[in-house]
Formats: sequence, structure tokens, C-alpha cells
Amino acid sequence: MLITRLVLKNWRNFRSLDIRLRETTYILGPNAAGKSNLLDAFRFLRDIAKTEGGGLQAAVSDRGGISSLRCLHARRDTEVLVEVELAETPDASPAWRYVVGFKSEGKGAQRIFVSQEGVWKDGEQLLRRPNKHDDGDHDLLTQTHLEQIRANKPFRELAEFFNKVRYQHLVPQLVRFADRIGGQRLKEDPFGQGFLDQVALTPAGTRDSRLKRIEKALKLAVPQFEELKFERDDIGHPHLKARYKHHRPLAGWQSEEYFSDGTLRLLALLWGLLSGDSVLLLEEPELSLNDAIVRQIPLMLRTAQLGRKVRRQVVLSTHSEALLSNEGIDGRGIVLLEPSSEGSTARMPNHEEAVALKSGLSPAEVLLPKTRPGDVDQLRFFG
Repeated sequence: MLITRLVLKNWRNFRSLDIRLRETTYILGPNAAGKSNLLDAFRFLRDIAKTEGGGLQAAVSDRGGISSLRCLHARRDTEVLVEVELAETPDASPAWRYVVGFKSEGKGAQRIFVSQEGVWKDGEQLLRRPNKHDDGDHDLLTQTHLEQIRANKPFRELAEFFNKVRYQHLVPQLVRFADRIGGQRLKEDPFGQGFLDQVALTPAGTRDSRLKRIEKALKLAVPQFEELKFERDDIGHPHLKARYKHHRPLAGWQSEEYFSDGTLRLLALLWGLLSGDSVLLLEEPELSLNDAIVRQIPLMLRTAQLGRKVRRQVVLSTHSEALLSNEGIDGRGIVLLEPSSEGSTARMPNHEEAVALKSGLSPAEVLLPKTRPGDVDQLRFFG
């Protein structure tokens, strides 16, 4: 199942947003246009769907409270709203629709109250809130039905889908020095501090199969790379080890502590594509990678799905010319963010842009120049 439509109201940068999504969707825009904030809307749905350690109150609190979430351009209507439609294919009629709106209590403890919540399946409405139960006990509106096991039985499939959404923005230093850093990890470990633990917890057969596929890719991308394996050290800590060509057969092995930033990020990207069948959110996957590799990311996203029963939906943010130079990118899967005095807006390629893309021009040629700050040339006079 895919998320085929996202609607936002008063969400961070966006006073209003309504976009369509494909199996792979590329989010483009200048700095501070809201690329990360758009991705966070999917993470928010994941967080409110959690039955333990999550829910609406925690999801809003973890983001700094509703004052941090609500768009600064919201005026009379202060409701924050997230709505999605899900279908089996990008062009199919919605199988599911979910909407949640919420506001601040406005007094006392400043709790968050559900202003509206609705669920539709194949066009039939299964849930509409507030309802008569909410009218009788206003405190019920501090929780969504999505997060309540007793209440979400008719649409638990939807809650489980949201719960599996994954975000990846691996920070290589956190992988290399995870044992030394220690301490408490952020929920869902978005920056990869526990990446090696994820690999370790994967069943051995599945893990070895994935690592073999990744090994083949690394041989093509990393000079002198020969072999990749998983092992534990004497005290049980998990490690990834790579062997490079060397005149002494046993001298070419290195652990992840010595991997380059690019190797670690590429390895994690490939692992993420191969693990799970939920929505995968990628923030600037081009970081630390050579442009020649970055140009292949769109094809990697496609080929990683070959032979899989369930194709994984990928939503990624980027401003990489190399990545967007791939002519194989489907223009229908591009969303362009445009800042304005009333907050950021989002649009798909217009008619002229779509024609240019179909004629063989790449998104880097047609769309990326439109994300260029107007006065960027003045930076040369800094200082």
C-alpha cells in the first residue's frame, strides 16, 4: 500500500499543502523551504499511531509543542491538520483516507485536543470525531482513536501501516563511535546510532543475504573493495567488516570505525532499501557520496525493488544536481517547494516543465534552477 496524497494545514512552513505521491517521490526546494518539515508529517503519523510511548500528546510535545508545529502564518483558523490517502497503486482510487486535526486547549495545562478525526475505507466513513462519546467526556479528545487499541480495531491495518514508517539520515560518526558515546538514543534512532544493532537483530539468513547484495554494490562503488561481513567482537558487540585488496591476504580487513563517511552512508542506504516494506523517508541521501554514485541513486531505488512481493515507497528530499541529472526520474513524482511571504507552497511540474521532462531533459535542468536563491551571488561579498 502507498500513501498517494498528503494534505497539510498550518503545519510548520505550510499554511496549506495538497500533493500527490508516487512509489518514489522527490522533494525539491531551497534551504528553509520545508523539505525536512514535509517529511516530518509522515513521522508524525507514525508517532501518534504508537500505542506505547507515543500518541498525540507525546508527538506534539516531542516537536516542541503546538506553537512550534503551527504555521506562523496561521491567523483566525489555528487548527493544525494532517490528512493522507492510501491506495494499492499511485493511480488507483483511495482504499483508505485518514485525517486528524488538533488545537491547543488554550488554558490551564495547555493540552492538545482533537478537533477532528476521520477514517474512510473504500469511500465509507468508519470514524467521525468529535462524536457523542466525546461530547459526554471532553477528555477523550486528548487522544486519537488511531493510538487506542480498543478503538482502532476497524482500521487497525491503518495504524499498523503508519507505525512502520521509517526515517533515515545516518550520521557516520554516530555509527563509528556508538560504543563510546553511549547514553540514551533518540526514539526510532533516526541518525543511525543503533544501526549495527539493527543489523545484528536481523535473522542471520536474511542478514547474510542482504549483505551479499550490498557487497556487490560496494564492489562497484568503492575502490579496492572486496568483501563485507558481519561479526561480533570478544565482548559481543556487533561489527561490520570490509576487506580491501592488499598484498597480504589477511591485512586488508577494516571495521566500520575506519569506513569512510560515504561508504557508511551508502551501506546504510542500501540496507534501508532492502529492509522492510513500509514507507522509507530519506533526507538528502546524496551527502558524502561521489557524484558518480549519486547519479545512480534513482536507479538503485528502482532495482532494489525488483523481485519483491511488496514494493517499498520512498519519499526523499534533495537538492543534488547529480541525483536529479538522471533522466529516468518520473516527473509525476517530483514536488517543488516554493517559499513565499505567506509560507511555503508545493506544486508538481507545470505543463511546460512536464513537456520539457518528457522531451528528455532532466529534473536538474528543468526544475533545480527554480530552487536557486535569487541573491545567492551576493554571498561572494561576505565579510
